[in-house]
Amino acid sequence: MIFGLGTPEILIILVVVLVIFGPKNLPKLGSALGKTVKNVREGMDGEEDEKDEGASEDEEADAE
Repeated sequence: MIFGLGTPEILIILVVVLVIFGPKNLPKLGSALGKTVKNVREGMDGEEDEKDEGASEDEEADAE
């Protein structure tokens, strides 16, 4: 189950997407979706790195 959706619901959604966008545009749509997910993950990792850096700077200031 993904997001509380079972297999039948996911199949219905995929069929609707196929009807709306057509088979020629699906590779473009998949590529764009993949790039978006990759950018979101990189952005989330970047925020965590910034938080970690900020925390270590605060700890160094407290130590002084």
